Amino acid sequence: MTVFQLVGIAFATAVAAILVKATKPELALAITVAGGVILVLFGLELFRGSVGIFAEIAETTGLSAAIVKTLLKMVGIGYIVEFSAGILRDFGQDALSDKLVFCGKIVILVLSVPILESVLELLNDLLRLIA
Repeated sequence: MTVFQLVGIAFATAVAAILVKATKPELALAITVAGGVILVLFGLELFRGSVGIFAEIAETTGLSAAIVKTLLKMVGIGYIVEFSAGILRDFGQDALSDKLVFCGKIVILVLSVPILESVLELLNDLLRLIA
């Protein structure tokens, strides 16, 4: 799946939604959501093929697999929250969308605490070597 195919799906979905919106607005929203889900599924398929690269990077750099897993979770949460917030905006729920994005950022912050602890521990070890 190339970027051009993804763009084609997005534009075809948008045109279909615009054409249907005048007669059946609720169907236009369903078309938009379905097109978005299709795009996300294709994106996940592309990502699935490269997950092994992250394991190789962790092994090569000596990073803990748990840290890489946590980083991937954080990125995934960010994408899911942003996608869901976009759907909420399509429904006209801007305030709820903003709250979802805020909560997603809190979840990511909570997940980042062990990584921050690891970085601080590493810096502390480096400072001991210098002193």
